[in-house]
Amino acid sequence: MIDQIILTGRFQPFHNDHLELVQIALGLADRLLIGITNATAAERHQHPTNAHRHLASANPYSYEEREQLIQAALRSAGVSATRYRLVPFPLEDPHRWPLLVAPGTAQLVRVFSDWEREKARRFAAAGYPPHVLEGDPGQQITASAIRAAMLRGAPWEQWVPPGARELLRQWQERAA
Repeated sequence: MIDQIILTGRFQPFHNDHLELVQIALGLADRLLIGITNATAAERHQHPTNAHRHLASANPYSYEEREQLIQAALRSAGVSATRYRLVPFPLEDPHRWPLLVAPGTAQLVRVFSDWEREKARRFAAAGYPPHVLEGDPGQQITASAIRAAMLRGAPWEQWVPPGARELLRQWQERAA
């Protein structure tokens, strides 16, 4: 088992595939750094491999709300808060990464598309070896699909782990 591993994402919202990655990461390492990307609007950048990740509509939850969703989901799943740390992660600024995590720390990434391959390439180039899991696009849960279902009033709860699910329901009720 390694000492620490990194998992990054927008988590808009945190869903079952994200929870599965956390569990895989904690099976590989004693501690997990969960880097929440696009922490602010200023950190959102367009990239040719992902046409929507920088749009406001693809980033409806604030950094603080995403922290709450992740903490609620992990608490509900029985993950000890001593095993992970949440931080805003400047994915577009690799010069700042060493301030958060030591070079040489592995990055866990599940690859479904060119965007995830690009993330793995960026981490490798900066000295953070990627631990790549090949994903099956046919089985992928996407935050985009969850957000779209929520907007349509369609079922979405099956894709979101307990804890996060309840928070999202509360926020929906308040917004109604």
